[in-house]
Amino acid sequence: MLISSQPFGCVSGSALHSESAPLPVRVMNSRLLISLLCAGALALACGSLTKHEGTATTSTRHSSKSITAPRVNSTFAVNIEPHALHFALNLTNESRKNVELEFPSGQQYDFSVLDSLGHEVYRWGAGRMFTQSVQNRNLDGGDTMRIEERAQTSLPRGRYVAVATLHSKNFPMKESSAFELR
Repeated sequence: MLISSQPFGCVSGSALHSESAPLPVRVMNSRLLISLLCAGALALACGSLTKHEGTATTSTRHSSKSITAPRVNSTFAVNIEPHALHFALNLTNESRKNVELEFPSGQQYDFSVLDSLGHEVYRWGAGRMFTQSVQNRNLDGGDTMRIEERAQTSLPRGRYVAVATLHSKNFPMKESSAFELR
């Protein structure tokens, strides 16, 4: 890039011509200018950082309040009816904050029954189809969500254990309750 300067103008209708020495011509390489600007910007950006060998410092803000993770408690009960079982799973948010339960599929829970040998004799979710999309359910602070299902079964007399499973990714639960059919 070549920059030259020559005076021009008009005074009283006549052009100005100067016989004096021309002004100095300055030629600057644009690549050099860009390189210097980039180096300056980098130095400015990194110039305020300081490194201490072998030490690391972090800034932690301490609060007088203790932060507790939200708690979800569960209770499970089985009521025996003639030729049927009634399952009831209660989920209670013990904290003041809202809790969002995350489920990997449409099957949010399941109920099963095991005989005295530990063999599964009933499963609520068996043979059912569930969506394969992520599901979320909100549980407000202090609120209780009740999940109820009724199973038509004709189990023989004996001792059993009912198991309730919550398929939540962030609050998974499994509760059991023993019962006897006479």
